[in-house]
Amino acid sequence: MSEGPRLLLLLLLPCIIILSIVRKANAGVTSSYIRHEWPSVDIPFDSPIFAAPRGYNAPQQVHITQGDYDGKAVIISWITPDEPGSNTVKYGLSQKKYEFSAQGDTVQKYKFYNYTSGYIHRCLLDGLQYNSKYYYLLGDGNSSRTFSFRTPPEINPDASYKFGIIGDLGQTFNSLETLNHYKESGAETVLFVGDLSYADQYDDGLDIAVRWDSWGRLAEQSAAYQPWIWTAGNHEIEYFPNLKEVVTFKNFAYRYPTPHLASESSSPLWYAVRRGPAHIIVLSSYSPFVRYTPQWIWLMEEFKKVDRKKTPWLIVLMHAPLYSSNEAHYMEAEGMRIVFESWFVENKVDVVFAGHVHAYERSHRVSGLMNSFEPAPNKSAPIYITVGDGGNQEGLAAKYREPQPDYSAFREASYGHSTLEIKNRTHAIYHWYRNDDGKRVPADSFVFHNQYWAIEKGTVSNMQSS
Repeated sequence: MSEGPRLLLLLLLPCIIILSIVRKANAGVTSSYIRHEWPSVDIPFDSPIFAAPRGYNAPQQVHITQGDYDGKAVIISWITPDEPGSNTVKYGLSQKKYEFSAQGDTVQKYKFYNYTSGYIHRCLLDGLQYNSKYYYLLGDGNSSRTFSFRTPPEINPDASYKFGIIGDLGQTFNSLETLNHYKESGAETVLFVGDLSYADQYDDGLDIAVRWDSWGRLAEQSAAYQPWIWTAGNHEIEYFPNLKEVVTFKNFAYRYPTPHLASESSSPLWYAVRRGPAHIIVLSSYSPFVRYTPQWIWLMEEFKKVDRKKTPWLIVLMHAPLYSSNEAHYMEAEGMRIVFESWFVENKVDVVFAGHVHAYERSHRVSGLMNSFEPAPNKSAPIYITVGDGGNQEGLAAKYREPQPDYSAFREASYGHSTLEIKNRTHAIYHWYRNDDGKRVPADSFVFHNQYWAIEKGTVSNMQSS
């Protein structure tokens, strides 16, 4: 090689090395981790894990969710199997000392094919104090049961609060492992991104319905002690013309109420709540959402209510992910992305959590507004996170598209859950925990910079910023 080309190569070499490092730093990560997967089969229905509580007509399948717009109320739901029993909730701020009581709504039963449900109770506790632990009692005499929950801090931009995110849970041994690991996290509210029981995977109408009962008893270990913010998934649709069951979301709607009226929604499938420093919007991937439909109109009006000076963190929940590089359900939510993505960018949504794909994936801040086939970096766009890895019987979605697209930051096909720990108006810490053969392992972590306050300060500037 002559002296001229050699000199040119020596001059260009540092640039090539730097560009290589930058390219590697910006490249997404496809985890090579392979874990032992317990069989993706449901826990047997007669397992002690699903055992009903002792005592005649004892309340079971207890769960709570937020009951109003601002976090000063909870809806408590439970089932009594033998007769209606008491519909009163006794509660107070001291253990075994219940200063207050609330009367529930009318007790309901429903039929699904050849199944008749137990007696479904629903009671609203409102006017609660912020940041307080409440104890509550359900049932009568020796069959009564006690639980507790903590209310969130008052609406405040610098309140700290920790959310858990779970999706596509089901009722396998993997599901149980996810629940057990989540309970170690210290999170105070579950953002559930859809697909609860997977009861619809059974062929017989009776089996479908009783698997809703078993799932309710499984989830009670967490859902009776802290709110779960419900999102409906495709496995909640349960449209069975062969069983003459054509009312969609029937089992879900009877069993899992949402505070939709508090946000002026016409459907329990889409609604919003404010909790501490966060404004949380729940959307329905399986309800009409195009222009002028009720969900479209409601969301347009709800974004107008968001006040980032009071609730700086804007979170959206849905079931089907708008961005996913997994082969499973690829681009299924493209219609919703086309309709709503511009609103997410315009309103500087911080993060969109979804499920549906039975794996984990986190995106960079991107949008496809200019070119739907090549999402581009956009500092005003949300991060899209798929947490459809709860552990259901359908197993993991292990096949990703190659090469990994630029918008994908991290992806792995393992079971687990996430947490989002909001520290103040500008920062939050996010973790995804892998179920690692009995252990809870943080496999993906990063610091969130709030979209409203960080952009105002000019701290979010490129694709890699979170």
